[in-house]
Amino acid sequence: MSNPMRPLRAPRPSASPHPVTRPTRRTGPAARSALPATALAAALLLAGCSGTADTEPPGSTSAKVNPSAAATPSWAPVTGTPQVIPAVRDFRRADGRGWRPSKGARVVVPAGEKSNVADEAQRMANDLGLGLVYGDQTVRPGDIEVKLTGKNAAHQANNVPVQDAADETYTLTADETRLTLTAPTDAGIFYGTRTVKQAVHAAGGLPEGTIQDRPGRPQRGMSLDNARKPFTQNWIEARLREIADLKLNQFQLHFSDDQGFRIQSTTHPEIVSADHLTKAQIRQIVALARTLHISVVPELDSPGHLGAVLAHYPELQLRNAQGRVITGAIDISNPKAAPLIDSLLREFSELFTNPKGAPAYWHLGGDEYQALMSSDPAARYPQLARAARQKYGPNGTIEDLTTGWLNDRQKTVEAKGKNRVEAWNDGFFTSPQASADKNRMVDYWTGKEAGHRPPEAFLREGRNVMNFNDEYLYYVLGQPNQFVYPTGQRIYESWTPLVIRGTRPVPVSANMTGPDRIPGARFAIWCDRAQAQTAAQVAAGIRLPLAALAQKTWDPRTPALSWTEFKALANRV
Repeated sequence: MSNPMRPLRAPRPSASPHPVTRPTRRTGPAARSALPATALAAALLLAGCSGTADTEPPGSTSAKVNPSAAATPSWAPVTGTPQVIPAVRDFRRADGRGWRPSKGARVVVPAGEKSNVADEAQRMANDLGLGLVYGDQTVRPGDIEVKLTGKNAAHQANNVPVQDAADETYTLTADETRLTLTAPTDAGIFYGTRTVKQAVHAAGGLPEGTIQDRPGRPQRGMSLDNARKPFTQNWIEARLREIADLKLNQFQLHFSDDQGFRIQSTTHPEIVSADHLTKAQIRQIVALARTLHISVVPELDSPGHLGAVLAHYPELQLRNAQGRVITGAIDISNPKAAPLIDSLLREFSELFTNPKGAPAYWHLGGDEYQALMSSDPAARYPQLARAARQKYGPNGTIEDLTTGWLNDRQKTVEAKGKNRVEAWNDGFFTSPQASADKNRMVDYWTGKEAGHRPPEAFLREGRNVMNFNDEYLYYVLGQPNQFVYPTGQRIYESWTPLVIRGTRPVPVSANMTGPDRIPGARFAIWCDRAQAQTAAQVAAGIRLPLAALAQKTWDPRTPALSWTEFKALANRV
């Protein structure tokens, strides 16, 4: 958290603004002698200032100030490379002292306080204790200028979820005590502000030069099981701020399972657990996530993991041939099953809203349907086998029936505007009579269960695969079923987005492993043994793994820092 401010004397630059990028240049007497007379006079005037620069509190919108009123700040040079997590992709060093926060420094937003980067600028000003001004302001020594560079920058809506990684690029230039931040979208501006914030915390500021940064994978995030163990709104919002600082952009919320249904419902209030989030709280969580450029991915799992719902609808519980109830599984042959689940999907699709035309996510679940985890499903669940033959002909199977169930649920959420639909990999089957919707992404978490296809099978058939590798990215409370708490070091040193199953990269050609086919990864917190850790212990346990995930999904290169160095940096930023 240091901010060294030693009273070194250094050449004082002109007060005129500089472009976003420039060739590497040297400063010194020769450079100063080349200044035009007017610029040199201004520089000399600045050099003679007493240092009593204007001070403006964050949020100030004062009128344009004469640049000569602000003295050029003096500080110890910021050296080395930018100290941030994830590491920046490209840094072109230049000669100079870099940039540090200083007395009287401001964030300058030429587009004005109604622009869609005003909130990003306000956040950075608050983070760093800087002033904030809008409009046609002269960029003074020590200031940060924030500008959009996209073709339609003036017409972009505020905080719209990004379409792809190109929307998240940004450029930062530290040039003669000024800092310039540009990006094509407000998401890019936001990530630039996170870089500045981290660099100040870790090293006091940014070294002289230009950063050009962009993510390697467009989808990077965290998944939370809020069903088995309820987490408070404050805890969730703290995690959103944490992952946003790491440039992670997705938050998956698993809110229904056998142990609990954790969001208020108006259509079926009877299913809601005593400890739950209200709809008002969810709206606040979604709104905060959007300001942090995080997309929320709701998950209402079916046809398994429905115990909390089915406790109030026992007639819809799946039973085997002997009449034994299968916990959490709904009987998809019952004509009343689909209407119940669809009513919940419609209700919560309207709660988790997205701007029109933006990516709108929904997770269907689909995992661990107990009927398909037995050695002879048709014999053990004859009612399902009959329903499959009735719907798909004499060769219809329970796999077909289950595939059709998820296809129908996908149509329900798509009718409510969801355009990016996902399901767990064990919810996809090689069913000859019914095929999973081609637009559904595979969230690959495990290949340990018998009969489950490897990730390369999905890639070869043209599907996109999100990495949830349970070998590295599954934080399961209580460590049941041979799960071990993942460490940041193991992710940092051994895992990449191409390691989808087990410990080796998926064995397919390179044209199947790009960001368009493996869009990224999420780190999952599962609360199988809810009392094994407190919420505070979970937060502490996931901190370094999330930092490692951020590094490995943002930058495809082998990390430059050792794990020891990375861990030390994570403790500073």
